[in-house]
Amino acid sequence: MQAEEAPLSAKDEAIVEVHGVHYRIGGRAIFSGLDLTIRRGRVTAIMGPSGTGKSTLLRLITGQSTQQQGVIKVWGEDVAAMSHATLFAMRRRIGMLFQSGALLTDLNVYENVAFPLREHTDLPESLVRQLVLTKLQAVGLRGAIDLMPAELSGGMTRRVALARAIVMDPELLIYDEPFAALDPISMGVILRLIQEMNDALGLTSIVVSHDVRELATIAHDSYLLSEGKVVAAGTPLELEQSQDQMVRQFMDGLADGPVPFHYPAPDYVTQLLADSGQ
Repeated sequence: MQAEEAPLSAKDEAIVEVHGVHYRIGGRAIFSGLDLTIRRGRVTAIMGPSGTGKSTLLRLITGQSTQQQGVIKVWGEDVAAMSHATLFAMRRRIGMLFQSGALLTDLNVYENVAFPLREHTDLPESLVRQLVLTKLQAVGLRGAIDLMPAELSGGMTRRVALARAIVMDPELLIYDEPFAALDPISMGVILRLIQEMNDALGLTSIVVSHDVRELATIAHDSYLLSEGKVVAAGTPLELEQSQDQMVRQFMDGLADGPVPFHYPAPDYVTQLLADSGQ
């Protein structure tokens, strides 16, 4: 069932604002005037074909990279203008679920989830234990505290990583391709957890993925990126009903359409002859 559309109100203020962002890597433009807004308390889906800069956008939002033009604000502050201390404080308010889970391979499940608490707080061990067990209980893996990452399935790894991402009680939770390489059951579990965490903990969630059907069940707002800009925005239902050729190609998984199969290249025959020395 599609996520219910919450009415807009004063509480729906912008958490992340992206205005007129241009970003290039070498000679290639990743963004050419990107605009989007992430609102409080909502699950926002960022979608698009591979190579459209979805993960790059996350790096810009968290201050790991800086755009050449435009402004990105998080909680009303310009990320590019933040001091190191302000940027560090901002990141502490954000939880991140990495695509691979990124668990520390030499630490067991308990220590992986406890790691942020040990690094950023001076909490007594008794409270660290309570917090770790509470978060593992929330993702259904309290019984796995002694397992090592190598002993976990892909779905379990993602759930442990989610417990670690929420152990500091973040206000904004970012998911980078959370469904990649998951079987249907594990994917269903992660989908349910994203929705439950967002509602139960009062979070704001950004989910970057190309899994259209899955995102439609939990997202309140969706943005489709292509050619450096937002080419479509709205609820999942609005994107599903769009007749725009770009949107239809992506939503229906069509091989032919505005998004070309071939990466830009010189004329094929000319390049072959040049390479052969003729």
